Amino acid sequence: MKDPFSIVQRVRLTEKGSVLQEKHNAYVLAVAPKANKVEIKQAVEKIFNVKVERVNTMHCLGKKRRQMTKQRGQSSDWKKAVVTLKEGGKIELGI
Repeated sequence: MKDPFSIVQRVRLTEKGSVLQEKHNAYVLAVAPKANKVEIKQAVEKIFNVKVERVNTMHCLGKKRRQMTKQRGQSSDWKKAVVTLKEGGKIELGI
């Protein structure tokens, strides 16, 4: 197995993610683009000491951006994972 900290990059804190936490006990994570669902599940269980029920993933394409000049750029592509925990599980976020 790969290093769990190289698979799970960060926990995404957004309004939509907060609603998922409250209603469905699900958390949104930014993960390594090449990681699969099994690796993500094992990494989350090892890092946060919780039991994972389900993992859903999606690739998010970077948005086209423009600064003060005419030169265009693009933000990075990334992979999102929505991890649903079993009943009673919770990830403590140090906010």
